Amino acid sequence: MDETARRRTGVVVAAVLAADGLAHLHWATGLTWPAASERALSLAVIGLEVSFGPRVVLPVAALTLTASGAVLAHAHGRGGRGARLATGAVAGGLAVRGLAGLGWAAGLLDSPPGPFRALNLALYTPACLGLGWAAARLARTR
Repeated sequence: MDETARRRTGVVVAAVLAADGLAHLHWATGLTWPAASERALSLAVIGLEVSFGPRVVLPVAALTLTASGAVLAHAHGRGGRGARLATGAVAGGLAVRGLAGLGWAAGLLDSPPGPFRALNLALYTPACLGLGWAAARLARTR
């Protein structure tokens, strides 16, 4: 992967991770956009009714924002081995989530009813597989 492609790939993956982290920070305030309620948000994002309170979403925000910074650092040749390993971990995590999404789509795993199924098929699984592949390519670069 040439330097321009490496940087662009890193910016895209890091931007999506940062957007996810910012969404979790938003939800930590008690706001539920784009859903009408915490229950509706939970059913759409996870497929289960769980809390989106600060104790739950702040660690996720910290993880995704930290991962975003590590991916961006690696894409720009900074952060050394730690940034490269973090980028590989991002690739692995996204691949696992993407494969689980394929399992739900194929009926191999029980898919929760409601909006999660459609969002999983249209957004979550394709994004995780695509970004996971991009992060894996990026992690292979030194």
